[in-house]
Amino acid sequence: MSNLIVHGGKPLSGRIIPSANKNAVLPVLCATLLTVEPLRLHGIPDITDVRKILDIFRSLGSEVRWDQAAGTLDLNHRDSAFDPAQHRLPEEMRSSIMLVPPLLARFGVARLEDNVKGCTLGMREIDPHIEVFRRFGGEVERAAGSLLLRRTGPLRPTDHWLDYASVTTTENFVLCAAAASGTSTLTNAASEPHVQEFCRFMAMIGVRIEGTGTSRVTVHGGTPLRGGEFTFDEDFHEIATFLALGAITGGDVTVRNTAPGNFPLIDRTFAKFGVQIVHENGWSRSSRPGALQVQAPFTSNVLTKIEAAPWPYVPVDLLPIFIALGARAQGNAMFWNKVYDGALGWTGELSKFGAHVFSADPHRIITFGGGTLTPAVVESPYIIRVAIALFMMAASIEGRSEIRNATPIRRAHPRFVENLRSLGADVEWTSEE
Repeated sequence: MSNLIVHGGKPLSGRIIPSANKNAVLPVLCATLLTVEPLRLHGIPDITDVRKILDIFRSLGSEVRWDQAAGTLDLNHRDSAFDPAQHRLPEEMRSSIMLVPPLLARFGVARLEDNVKGCTLGMREIDPHIEVFRRFGGEVERAAGSLLLRRTGPLRPTDHWLDYASVTTTENFVLCAAAASGTSTLTNAASEPHVQEFCRFMAMIGVRIEGTGTSRVTVHGGTPLRGGEFTFDEDFHEIATFLALGAITGGDVTVRNTAPGNFPLIDRTFAKFGVQIVHENGWSRSSRPGALQVQAPFTSNVLTKIEAAPWPYVPVDLLPIFIALGARAQGNAMFWNKVYDGALGWTGELSKFGAHVFSADPHRIITFGGGTLTPAVVESPYIIRVAIALFMMAASIEGRSEIRNATPIRRAHPRFVENLRSLGADVEWTSEE
């Protein structure tokens, strides 16, 4: 268990080069198993989930050469082999489920732990994935402590309409469709920037995809796939996170951002707390003229509201950092997580800093900002951006605070503490057994 110790109250200032988005990197890594041609990937972050997938590749006999300092990864799956009696996909990493389509396509079988999970965001069913696998001709059976997935013939093309716009289910559909000879169409597809980046990689290796970035995606599959070279974009989550850290501490932070087209709604959400975001020459900068202040709506007698839902809404993964801004700002605001039931239970930890947060129901909370805040020791659930939101609060308050169980940050952000120190933060990791 790793904790973060911070001596807060110092404005953070400087420049940050963010890493790639783990939610783009992980599905792309899974997709590399579809081709036997060599691949080179640039911008691979040194995070725990990447290490786990590369360990799986090595166990399958793949050639893996990773220059961690340069972020360059060379892969060749020509000699890979999967043995369901020996190989299982780990349950502690939700992205494991995206290894199923390439394993089915290449080896006809995959074995998945029965309880695949990621961050503790409430119940996250795998039924939509199972339905996709079955529609492409996969057969699913329960084994001891695991799920065994097989195909008796080639994967067949299909049309499908998702119950909701799930990111990983959309990616699993595209992976299956790429291996199925013919045309497949998905309606109610997810369209997040990392899904679009994944689709760009699929197109690079030879999959013809129509509708990238929309709710209807058509995939023309069954063609031989090639190798190549691919460079990841910066993670828009990490960009927004460091901009928020600059804003909440009253500092001046600039972050590399070559895709500002993803930010109009995120910028407007920052503006609801009096924070201005400027994009110029491939960089983004946050600033505020005075204290954080919730901007009152034009309509009388309603709360300022931030609604988080599948893209193009405010991303649910970023909601915690805006909750931290709301708890620190003068004024009141409502936050609505329309996706996960159980993702807001952590907000009670904010009261340890002296913040006033009211839980309206499992999906909505209201912050009443402007009170006196003091340093505290707080406990983070296993949710990446929540650990960061609690750190944001601590960094903005003078004195020593501790964020316990901050380990999930390592799943997405390499060199997080090193980056913070470059901005002037007094912060360190501590570990305890």
